[in-house]
Amino acid sequence: MSNVESNVRPEYDDEIQKIADYVLNYSIDSQNAWETARHCLIDTLGCGLLALRFPECTKHLGPDCEGQITPNGARVPGTSHRLDPIKAAFDIGCMVRWLDYNDTWLAAEWGHPSDNLGGILAVADYISQQNISQGRQPLTMKAVLEAMIMAHEIQGVLALENSFNRVGLDHVLLVKLASTAVVAKLYELPRERIMAAISQALVDGQALRTYRHAPNAGSRKSWAAGDATSRAVRLVDITRRGEMGIPGVLSAPQWGFYDVLFSHTNKDLATKPEGERKFKFQRDFGSYVMENILFKISFPAEFHAQTACEAAVILHPQVKDRIDDIEKIVLTTHESAIRIISKEGALANPADRDHCLQYMVAVPLLTGDLVAENYADEYHAQHLSIDELRSKMVVEEDERYSKDYHDPEKRSIANAIQIFFKDGSSTDKVAVEYPIGHKRRRDEGIPVLEAKFHANLMTRFIESRCDEIIELCSDQEKLEQTPVNEFMDLFVVN
Repeated sequence: MSNVESNVRPEYDDEIQKIADYVLNYSIDSQNAWETARHCLIDTLGCGLLALRFPECTKHLGPDCEGQITPNGARVPGTSHRLDPIKAAFDIGCMVRWLDYNDTWLAAEWGHPSDNLGGILAVADYISQQNISQGRQPLTMKAVLEAMIMAHEIQGVLALENSFNRVGLDHVLLVKLASTAVVAKLYELPRERIMAAISQALVDGQALRTYRHAPNAGSRKSWAAGDATSRAVRLVDITRRGEMGIPGVLSAPQWGFYDVLFSHTNKDLATKPEGERKFKFQRDFGSYVMENILFKISFPAEFHAQTACEAAVILHPQVKDRIDDIEKIVLTTHESAIRIISKEGALANPADRDHCLQYMVAVPLLTGDLVAENYADEYHAQHLSIDELRSKMVVEEDERYSKDYHDPEKRSIANAIQIFFKDGSSTDKVAVEYPIGHKRRRDEGIPVLEAKFHANLMTRFIESRCDEIIELCSDQEKLEQTPVNEFMDLFVVN
């Protein structure tokens, strides 16, 4: 047995090369993807603007040092902040994610690919202003939409077959990875530099999921994505300055990502020989994820509960006058919902409540709706009937729901509710398999999404500014041709 290690530096891992080649060489020819990216952009920005109503979010925003001035600094929509792109990426990402209202991707791993907009928009605005100051052309919004499509694809395709949550890692790892790749592209880094930046994102410390789960669920989950996309911008900046990459970051025996963080608790991988412990790819990178993204249109709630909330709203008229007569509420759901958001016992804070299936069902059963304010401590304290309803709920898995959740042709997020009364009567079992934000309900969903955007704009801007923004964002060609800095000008609050 040798007492020395081989010091032959490897080529970059194939997975890293695959991501770099995608962002450098892939041409997006799907009009569906471009149009969905536009809808994703407005929905994501609207979610961020709505979050500015909540002091727990806004306390995180602004320069790290009071009075700090950044020439050509990136703007934070809905504010007067002009920040360095690293902090601006954090702020935008924090706003976007705060209310758990932006888009979602569900597979073996789940997550919110529009979280990447934090890094994309901050860097695109900064580059555009820098270019103008040096007599060069700014980036256009088409570059932003392209980066969004690619970030969605990287995060979403890796999530299809690779469950990071099962090894205790948070899905924001994929935000950091995807943001790194597309931000490096925005900076026009060459292939080797893009791969070096990606390797830095993979070797970086990865967040644990504990802040999303009982009994430690808390507000970090609302800024974790902002932290991830901001960290990506930082790692790209380090790489732009010439920092070397780590070519075998994934595959290095004992010290690489697969052996240290992924396969040691993943039985399917741990039993495989070295060289076969790697990410699975169900499909090549293209524009599949953006085309099939799930929009949160109706409720600011964890996505596994969206259809349950919809079913509860349907049942509200039948139960609103019979709340005290309820004996039992049966929630039929899929395995992922049970594992992630089914809880009993006291709920400690708003972040705990918006990740509790039973809470998210109880509120619309009682009121006919679910809004962000329903998670507040004050609201919860004033409505004890919510916890009374929670105590009557029984959660069951339907194996078909779980199967269809993973079926690439369906990707349903099914939930059903049936309510039983003390006199022996019951409601019908109300099942909703596809939420309004699903691709199968696009025709129904897009008008509601646009109305959501308009309502969110009105929380921050005067009506004439809202009209100006909506007019631009409703015109695909005009939006794509708009310089990023001019687009961002529309969202500045003085």
